[in-house]
Amino acid sequence: MKKANHWVDKTYKNLSQQEKLGQLFIIALYTNKGENEINTVRNIVINEKIGGLILMQDDAAREINLVNEFQQKSKIPLMIGMDAEWGLFQRIAAAHKFPWAMTLGAIQDKSLIRQMSAKIAEDCHRMGINWDFAPVVDVNTNPDNPIIGNRSFGSEVSNVISSASAYASGLQDNNILAAIKHFPGHGDTSTDSHLDLPVISHNIDRLNTIELAPFKALMKEGIGGVMVAHLYVPTLESGKGTPASVSKNIITGLLKEKLGYKGLIITDALNMNAVASKYKPGELDAMAFKAGNDIMLFSQGVAEGKKLIQKAIDNGEIPQSRVEESVKKILLTKYFLGLDKYSPKNPENINSDLNNDSHKTLVQNLYANALTLLKDDRKLLPLKGNTIYYVPLEEAPYQTFANAMGSQIMIKKANEISTIPANSTVIVGLHKDNSTAYKSYKISEASKKILYELSKNQNVILNVFGSPYALKDIDISDISTVLVSYENNDDSMTATANALKGNSKIWGRLPVLVNQKLQAGIGIDLETAAEK
Repeated sequence: MKKANHWVDKTYKNLSQQEKLGQLFIIALYTNKGENEINTVRNIVINEKIGGLILMQDDAAREINLVNEFQQKSKIPLMIGMDAEWGLFQRIAAAHKFPWAMTLGAIQDKSLIRQMSAKIAEDCHRMGINWDFAPVVDVNTNPDNPIIGNRSFGSEVSNVISSASAYASGLQDNNILAAIKHFPGHGDTSTDSHLDLPVISHNIDRLNTIELAPFKALMKEGIGGVMVAHLYVPTLESGKGTPASVSKNIITGLLKEKLGYKGLIITDALNMNAVASKYKPGELDAMAFKAGNDIMLFSQGVAEGKKLIQKAIDNGEIPQSRVEESVKKILLTKYFLGLDKYSPKNPENINSDLNNDSHKTLVQNLYANALTLLKDDRKLLPLKGNTIYYVPLEEAPYQTFANAMGSQIMIKKANEISTIPANSTVIVGLHKDNSTAYKSYKISEASKKILYELSKNQNVILNVFGSPYALKDIDISDISTVLVSYENNDDSMTATANALKGNSKIWGRLPVLVNQKLQAGIGIDLETAAEK
């Protein structure tokens, strides 16, 4: 620690006031928006001496080249952040997709989550990324949440804590900074903060036992970063409509003083409409710093923000010691991440390094461990040798599942169900669109009608390739067997087919409260065919 503090003090003394203020800002680097956009970022990196970048959508090789260039041009190496909750795929389409948090929440062996985030850490290092803005520790108690949902480990505090703890340690033990988000808790909103300001109107007891509980637990474990949400929480902030991200009561009063948090505090993206539509560029940054944030993320006005912060210091509204506190905290973090010296990354073979068999094997194992069997009244699983019919429903592709099941199944389209002989075993696959974490989980009336029709005289195995919330308003009392696969992609479909055939154990647990009959924590263990 002595060596670290020596480097921090020496480096801090060598910075001009402008350079110190620059450290407080992270801006977005989009490499898919053309050369002008890249030049704008290049100018801000050079002229404003900023502290870091958040990498957005695009091509990995191009991002590596730009990060190498910008790191070279920076007196203090940059923090390079990314929202990589489900791996770098969240921003880089060529990377391999890891499961969403809700899928991970179903997994009982939490060391598997740690394995996953260690692999994400490896991918981050490969790209020159040193901060993954994850995990989400919001407790998703609201099925209608438009922005968290699949990004949450579930609706139970203890499961969110154990899952998030495994995720965070896999990052930080491998020298990638984590950031728990979205403080003080975004799990019970029905408004998307990218569009408008959500309100959390719970009383302090409820906030302490649900929303704040995972933050408190993980902060004790030495989490490097906390990201503050654009939420209005009247119980914690009396100023009408003041978002948590610019609230001194919430950031300084609660997070720093009452909860004693010493790590880096970063705002959620300042371009989000919950706040961006209400303030001028720079104004928001100065308010956020004044409230107690160390870093302004996705700043829309670095130069203006610096001016306004300096003006507030000159007016005595902010003491210079606040700048010293935040900048030294940033420098210390950079030192611990090994950023006192930067070595360039090689862009060659980046796509295959981010997406290969080592990813596939790990990811299919995660999906296999997440599979949750909610009921199996007629003991239809593992599947026996006779002909099994398969009816794919909803909007997303199902071919990978059909291929993995092979000759064991006979596919019947929705309009062919009358040709299935009575008392057959029928798998009904609800295949929901997996292209974004925010897709609706609702099942169409047409699909429900087919399902009820089949359940009258067939042995139905209902397989949900999507959010368990899809079952919210489906009556499953006459359906023998219900399996939740959580997602609809090649890895989850392959893992599901294997489990149905009895090649892997099923032992996941439902991570969310779906309705009164389907409570969080339920699930049946099913041994493999060999073990039965």
